[in-house]
Amino acid sequence: MSERVVPRRDPVSSRFPDFPWDTLADAKARASAHPDGIVDLSIGTPVDPAPRLAQDALAAAADAHGYPTVWGPESLRAAAGAWLERRFAIPGVTPRHVLPTIGSKELIANLCVQLGLGPGDLVGLPERAYPTYEVSVRYAGATPVRSDSTSAFDDRSPALVFVNSPANPHGQVLDADTLRAWVELARERDAVLVSDECYLEFVWEGDPVSVLHPDVNGGSFDNLLSLHSLSKRSNLAGYRDAFVVGDPRLVGELLAVRKHLGFMLPSPVAAAMEAVLGDDQHVDEQRERYRSRRATLRTALEGAGFEITHSEASLYLWATQGRPCRESVDWLADRGILVAPGDFYGPRGAEHVRVAFTATDERVTAAAARLG
Repeated sequence: MSERVVPRRDPVSSRFPDFPWDTLADAKARASAHPDGIVDLSIGTPVDPAPRLAQDALAAAADAHGYPTVWGPESLRAAAGAWLERRFAIPGVTPRHVLPTIGSKELIANLCVQLGLGPGDLVGLPERAYPTYEVSVRYAGATPVRSDSTSAFDDRSPALVFVNSPANPHGQVLDADTLRAWVELARERDAVLVSDECYLEFVWEGDPVSVLHPDVNGGSFDNLLSLHSLSKRSNLAGYRDAFVVGDPRLVGELLAVRKHLGFMLPSPVAAAMEAVLGDDQHVDEQRERYRSRRATLRTALEGAGFEITHSEASLYLWATQGRPCRESVDWLADRGILVAPGDFYGPRGAEHVRVAFTATDERVTAAAARLG
């Protein structure tokens, strides 16, 4: 009998960077030892209840005995378009422009592979970026290029570029001129521009700007994909519901691939998603909760000697003591507060920490007292 040959494969450690949150174990243990318990501001996970209308819609659709479709209900996709027009004055989004996804992280991580990218392809990333963009690139075997400027591609052509506004981790909002320049680059090079806009509802200073707006794209979605999530907007992180909007050619390509792979949003989740997209009141109420927590933490951090940079949007404060970020992580852990080190998000974050204000009012008040 011939011996079975096991195909050679590269270990995970050679294909992906270390999972960043694993490096916080020591700091988390120190913060947890505080007599009043840990204040965990490291991950932006919602702590407030999911809206009652989402829970009711989920329960009403619980008899989901048949398979859902990858495309999802047309009524859900129409609700996404209606939300974009109502909240952000973005016209022309029809059901053919929208594809529901099983959370935004899943979509981002698989996006380069599902669009057919591979070795030899260049993919642009922000200099300070959500780590899953790089994971997506490496999963496809493509090459990441970190830059916040289109000039990085003056003499080379990307296959795809990720931009993120409002940004994680630092809360920067790109203006229309900057986004317009990225749109023009993508179209000149026949690249895909992927704009992660998951925090579009949470702009605290200035106005939100979407790549989908005609002032940015000239009234055409060609070469564009915009990503949206209900995790933060509607406290539905545990539901795993998001969607991508844009060029029907690209949406159709993703749809075709995802049909083969079985990426189907469960029917009860789709029902909950449709319900919350039609309601703005719960979002406005949640915004005010976050606005208050943001103000409390910002005042306390600045009083403790931190400088806050950018942070005009999203659910984080981008803070620095002017020293290596891991030293600031330790300084805060000694006070029972856990935050994310800026080096999670690229070399440009080496002296910053990301402080989420998604904790409860009680925990935010506790953090402020410890900083004081």
